[in-house]
Amino acid sequence: MPRDFKDKIANRIIDANINRAKEGLRVCEEIARFILNNKTLTSEFKNIRHKINACFRNLPAYNKLIGERQSKQDVGRKIYAGELKRNNLGDIFTANIQRVKESVRVLEEFSKLNSTKTAIRLKNIRYKIYDIEKKATGKIQALLHYR
Repeated sequence: MPRDFKDKIANRIIDANINRAKEGLRVCEEIARFILNNKTLTSEFKNIRHKINACFRNLPAYNKLIGERQSKQDVGRKIYAGELKRNNLGDIFTANIQRVKESVRVLEEFSKLNSTKTAIRLKNIRYKIYDIEKKATGKIQALLHYR
């Protein structure tokens, strides 16, 4: 497989997972902000979003990511396994924080192709997400049991 083709595939995967991670983080951030009314958690989710951007913004291939995007042809576009049913706030948070963790792991793995420094940064971000998840989950469970 030619290097150019591998780079295009890797760029598509990185682009999709940057978007997925940031979208999931935004949902978690909104829960922390508007439902939990927790300034610290809101700030932590926002900071993680910005750190993910920072991991890729200075890489030479960053400007190529959107160019490699093929949303209309994406075979996963119309697969809805488990995406359409949420019973409560906890389900929404869990689905989105899981999406974030999975996406950051994919970013970490594919970053190893070009930048071990970026891969290490992403690993650290992933562990920070685990910590934030634990704090937020406790607050969400307390809120759900309170109501």
